[in-house]
Amino acid sequence: MHAFQIIKWLPPTHNPYKMVIGKNEFQQALRRISVFSNKSTNQVMLAITGSQLQLSTQDVDFSFEGNERMVCQYDGEDMQVSFNAKFLIEILNALTSSEIKLELSTPNKAGIIKPIEQENEVEELLMLIMSLN
Repeated sequence: MHAFQIIKWLPPTHNPYKMVIGKNEFQQALRRISVFSNKSTNQVMLAITGSQLQLSTQDVDFSFEGNERMVCQYDGEDMQVSFNAKFLIEILNALTSSEIKLELSTPNKAGIIKPIEQENEVEELLMLIMSLN
């Protein structure tokens, strides 16, 4: 009998809503507004409407609030989803592509982040980030 079990993890397969955005612009906006987020959750809300992305964050304990608007390419229903800003920034640090794709399904499910230009033709890089909704 083994003391461990090997589990094969498969990423979410049905994330029909796709947003493409410039990595550097997105990362810089996240850095600017994350200073206003709650220090325990680092929550940032992404509100995607058509080709507009609004990033917002707040810390109600200190009455801090930050907002940024950006242009993006988005295919899907209008959506609001929250993520940990620090985790998003770390994920973007690891990517070399100039544009990224964020794949979503519903506000309470994980999102998948992929570089537009894959570095390796044999393996596909994807990163999973859990929502805070």
